[in-house]
Amino acid sequence: MAKTPMMQQYDDAKQACGDALLLFRMGDFYELFFEDAKTVARVLGLTLTSRDKGENPIPMAGFPHHQLDGYLAKLIHAGFRCAVCEQVEDPKLAKGLVKREVTRVVSPGTITDDALLDPKEANWLLAICEDSGRSSEARSRLGLAWADLSTGRFLATTIDQARLGDQLARIRPSEVLCADGSTLVPQLRSGRVMVTTRPGWSFGLDEATRTLESHFELKGLSGLGFDESDAAAIRACGGLLAYLQETQKQSLRHLDRPIAWHVGSSLEVDEATRRSLELTRTIRDGKRDGSLLGVLDRCVTPMGSRLMADWLSDPLTSRQRIDERLDAVEFAVRTGDWADAVRGFLQGIYDIQRVVSRIVAGRATPRDLG
Repeated sequence: MAKTPMMQQYDDAKQACGDALLLFRMGDFYELFFEDAKTVARVLGLTLTSRDKGENPIPMAGFPHHQLDGYLAKLIHAGFRCAVCEQVEDPKLAKGLVKREVTRVVSPGTITDDALLDPKEANWLLAICEDSGRSSEARSRLGLAWADLSTGRFLATTIDQARLGDQLARIRPSEVLCADGSTLVPQLRSGRVMVTTRPGWSFGLDEATRTLESHFELKGLSGLGFDESDAAAIRACGGLLAYLQETQKQSLRHLDRPIAWHVGSSLEVDEATRRSLELTRTIRDGKRDGSLLGVLDRCVTPMGSRLMADWLSDPLTSRQRIDERLDAVEFAVRTGDWADAVRGFLQGIYDIQRVVSRIVAGRATPRDLG
């Protein structure tokens, strides 16, 4: 049976978004077809209908456009990637079929909407790249790069492969990127994290260097704090940035230049110790409430809560920096009235980090701008 122009448009958009569920805007509804429709009907409890009543009806399921945030949250939390295909011209002015385009691909590691995020938690997207060196020592090294698209933070490091579990426990990524055919995929998928495979060439050193230099307007990467032994970390940075450019289709100007995170700059806490001490999550149900972080966090802004989580996950090893932090605490304790005044002022401040990110991306609401 010949395809209608609209279904051909749907097929083209579906091919462009790969394995993501395609939310296809049709008037006041987002519709899904074929296997995507069966999936969302099962996950979201929607009624599965069909587009036609012929011999081979096309499965279809949908929901009103104003319920997008709520349904997106459920799909993302269920571990799916979703491509949002919007009408990009006014139907009243369109000649023939309304033009549609995939405007963004949303996955657990690329969320920026407040409705889909925990305000007290960073939302890390992590890229892992295996070292391509010939020596056995090089092959045992991994490059890691992790970024929080909602705030713009971007870090990277090189580690021994044996420490991967410890770093995953520290960073707690929402999504992990790695190359097709990586030997790490089975290990990663055995955990509770979404794994997205990418073409191997996107992690190539030359490609990564070009991507980073072009985006951050650099003439070289020497000023970022990496050395010759960090080639895998640079490749991971390039692969992560390329993924964001491909899926977000928006300005990424708020994304910071990657900061080199050096092993030894903070206390190394292994995965078992981190779990048994319940630093940021309880053993029983994996929740923040009841952990050491949940007990200590009395911050009055989401930014403060996220910073405290970073400090607790990454204990300092520098005596000078520890003393500086303790001096600041001592000052706040001694000047109680001043500290109370600051807390009162901070209570009226919104999540500036995430608001600015949405403004730069062109997704700010009137409330954000206010």
